[in-house]
Amino acid sequence: MKAIVIAAGSGKRLGKNIPKYLLDVNGKTILEHQVAVFKKFNINDIIIITGPYKEKFTGKEFTFVEDVSYKKHDILGSLLEAKKHIKGDVLIVYSDIIFDYSILKQVVESDVDIGIAVDLDWEKSYESRTEHTKAEAENVLLDNHNLLEIRKNIQHQDKIVGEFLGILKLSKNGSGIFVKKFEELKKTHKGAFHSAQSLEKAYLTDMIQELIDSKIKVTPIIISGKWCEIDTLQDLERAKSMFH
Repeated sequence: MKAIVIAAGSGKRLGKNIPKYLLDVNGKTILEHQVAVFKKFNINDIIIITGPYKEKFTGKEFTFVEDVSYKKHDILGSLLEAKKHIKGDVLIVYSDIIFDYSILKQVVESDVDIGIAVDLDWEKSYESRTEHTKAEAENVLLDNHNLLEIRKNIQHQDKIVGEFLGILKLSKNGSGIFVKKFEELKKTHKGAFHSAQSLEKAYLTDMIQELIDSKIKVTPIIISGKWCEIDTLQDLERAKSMFH
C-alpha cells in the first residue's frame, strides 16, 4: 500500500509562509506525525503533491509531485497531478490532518474497493472552535450504513450525519475505477460539478459525490480514535493539546 498526500495548499488562514504539511505541532511537523503512523503499517511509498513553497520540502524517502497548476484548480485537480501513482492499494490523505494509529488501522484493515473514513462523533470537536465552525465540516449523510451524500454543512433530522476526515482508501480495483471515472469526466463534463463551479475547481468530496451518483459503491469506514484538522491558528493550538 502507498500513501498519496495532497499538500499543494498554501495555508493562508494560518498566516504562515510554509505549507500546512510542514507546520510544527509539538516539535514534529504534520508530515512527521503522519509518516510515523504510516510506517507502523509498512507504508513506505509516500507521494507528496506540492504547490507553493515546494522548495521547503525535503527527504529522499518521499516521491514529490509538483502541482504547477495549483492556482488553476483545487484539491481534486491537485490529486490528479499524481494520477500515475493512483494504482494498486492507495491511501489518499489530506495534509492538514493528524490521526492516531487506531484510526489508520481501521481504514487499512477495511476490505473495500473505495472507502472513506467517517467520524460519527464529530460535533464535539467543534464545541470550542470559533474560527472554523460546524458549517465548514465536510459532512456525510448515511442511511443504514449507505453513503447518500457528501458536502459541507449537511443537516438532517432523520438520518445520520458524520464528518469525512480526509482519508480515502482505494483497492487495486478501486484505483482503476477512480481514475477511469475522472478521465471520462475530463473529456465530457461541462459546467458546475456538484458543490464546485467547475470540474477544475472541484474538491475531493465532489468526486466522491460523483461516484455515489454514478452508483459506484463508496463505503463509509466508521472510525473511532483521536484526530484533528488544522485549518486555523485555533486548530493548531488544539492539535498541540492533543498530539504530543
